[in-house]
Amino acid sequence: MLDAIYIKNLQQNSWFSHLAEPFQNFIIEHGKKHSIEKNTAVFHAQDIFDGVYGVLEGSISLGYIDVNGNEAIAAIAEPIMWFGEISLIDQKPRSHDAIALKKSIVLQIPAQPLNAFLLQNPYYWYYFALLTSQKLRYVFLEQIAIQTQSISQRLAQRLLFILEGYGNRSSIQDFNIQISQDQLANMLTISRQTVNQELNVFEKQGIIQLGFKKIEVLDLEKLKKLAIVGYLKE
Repeated sequence: MLDAIYIKNLQQNSWFSHLAEPFQNFIIEHGKKHSIEKNTAVFHAQDIFDGVYGVLEGSISLGYIDVNGNEAIAAIAEPIMWFGEISLIDQKPRSHDAIALKKSIVLQIPAQPLNAFLLQNPYYWYYFALLTSQKLRYVFLEQIAIQTQSISQRLAQRLLFILEGYGNRSSIQDFNIQISQDQLANMLTISRQTVNQELNVFEKQGIIQLGFKKIEVLDLEKLKKLAIVGYLKE
């Protein structure tokens, strides 16, 4: 059984909070809590599906590392964000790596009981359709941003995505983003120097405060405006 604090945190997750009560109870009863050390994989690309995961504590990088060690980051999952459902739906091996950026705790909904539950209750597939479409919406927004927005808009938008947990959080409680400038540059496919320049501008405008591998958002409304218009007057 999950600790009460984790159950309370799950209720703050937009996806979990909208699940039918029997499905919530199933996840709480069957979920397995795992501690993942920094730089350790929850799973690797091409692994066989072993369940759907949610981040309870810490930070998980979702992306891919090639044979030469080059890393491509699609998203960073923080509490409470769910991942790993793609292989549940298409029954194919994992499409990406999930690596802990720091010591983390994840909740696994194991494959065998989950598949049995969905077989007995096919209606609940609807919720996984919602979870997948939610992520697909953000993918489309990012693709549109690449083609139509300035670097400052894209950077502001990405910071908002992370704060919102890519739609997973019902509200923003924590305004600290644990991420390095290298990781941000990787996600936006731009240079670290460009990210650094843009973040320094944001900081001068009082929107953020930079720390070591951390960005604290000081003015959420200004960040939202920046994501729309691309610049703010001094």
